[in-house]
Amino acid sequence: VEDTIQPASQQFIERALAEAVGRDADLVVMELDTPGGLLDTTRDITTAITTCSVPVVVYVHPPGARAASAGFFILLAADVAAMAPGTNTGAAHPVGGQGENLPEDVRDKVTNDAAAMVRSLAEQRGRDPEVAEQTVIESISLTAEEALDKGLIDLIATDVHDLLEQLKDFEVTRFSGDFETLELNEPHIVEIEPTFAERLFSVLANPNIAYLLMALGALGLYVEITHPGGILPGVVGVIFLLLGLYSVSVLPVSWAGVALIFMALILFLLEIKVTSYGLLTIGGVIAFVLGSLMLFDGPIPAMRVSFGVVFPTALVIASLTGFLLTRVLRAHRERPMTGRQGLV
Repeated sequence: VEDTIQPASQQFIERALAEAVGRDADLVVMELDTPGGLLDTTRDITTAITTCSVPVVVYVHPPGARAASAGFFILLAADVAAMAPGTNTGAAHPVGGQGENLPEDVRDKVTNDAAAMVRSLAEQRGRDPEVAEQTVIESISLTAEEALDKGLIDLIATDVHDLLEQLKDFEVTRFSGDFETLELNEPHIVEIEPTFAERLFSVLANPNIAYLLMALGALGLYVEITHPGGILPGVVGVIFLLLGLYSVSVLPVSWAGVALIFMALILFLLEIKVTSYGLLTIGGVIAFVLGSLMLFDGPIPAMRVSFGVVFPTALVIASLTGFLLTRVLRAHRERPMTGRQGLV
């Protein structure tokens, strides 16, 4: 799982766990590298791990990887928590959609809820609940060695083979409280990769991709409306918009941002009918940029639209809109060639 924690990654994790149960596997090893993600999705994933009949190892790997924010909750939920040297975890303090601190009353409620969740997972797994709680309240981060010293993880392994070697005859405490000894002599390893559909959903769950799809879809429809009969721009625009709408359905969207983007499209269309000498287009560009920045209400930077994507996209759309507008106005200024004028 090398992804943000959102519905697409949840679907893959739940399928992999179900496949392991179906194969009657002895163990599931989840290699994890994530900057974090959605808290509700994290709850569903931790529930899938804690209720899985097969023991689950969450292994933060390769070196340089992290299990930050939501990834820390997933790491604690595992039967065995492991990290590779050079990895880190923690920084699980809840923040607002744009990375800002929440209002005090809301912050206290969300923080207390997240702290209770992480404390419960740590206690049930026999890990230090006080240190786990600090990662939420104080947003501390820990290296693999620090996490091991503080009793948050069970072991450090250089790679998967080293991990399996250390897990031979390892006694696991299941979430129910039962004890189980892992028998991994000469294990047969089966790798479970995301399907094409899961990879596609993961790409669509990227806010930058979702934003570009919606922008290109809106532009295609605009070209079709201003130049009827092209067909291809309209068809491509509808396909892109539908894919963008799917992305919106799985991402934390700000409806104020959506409203501003639709307002921008309306202003672009009005420019065709109303002589504003470009004022409506300028207003549309401003509304488009503001709506783009507000579009996704993600808790981490990886789940928000990048500035480096917004401004080039806005510039391209403004340029194409201006070009198409001049073509329309030029056509309106041409002398009619039918009727009375045509006879003359």
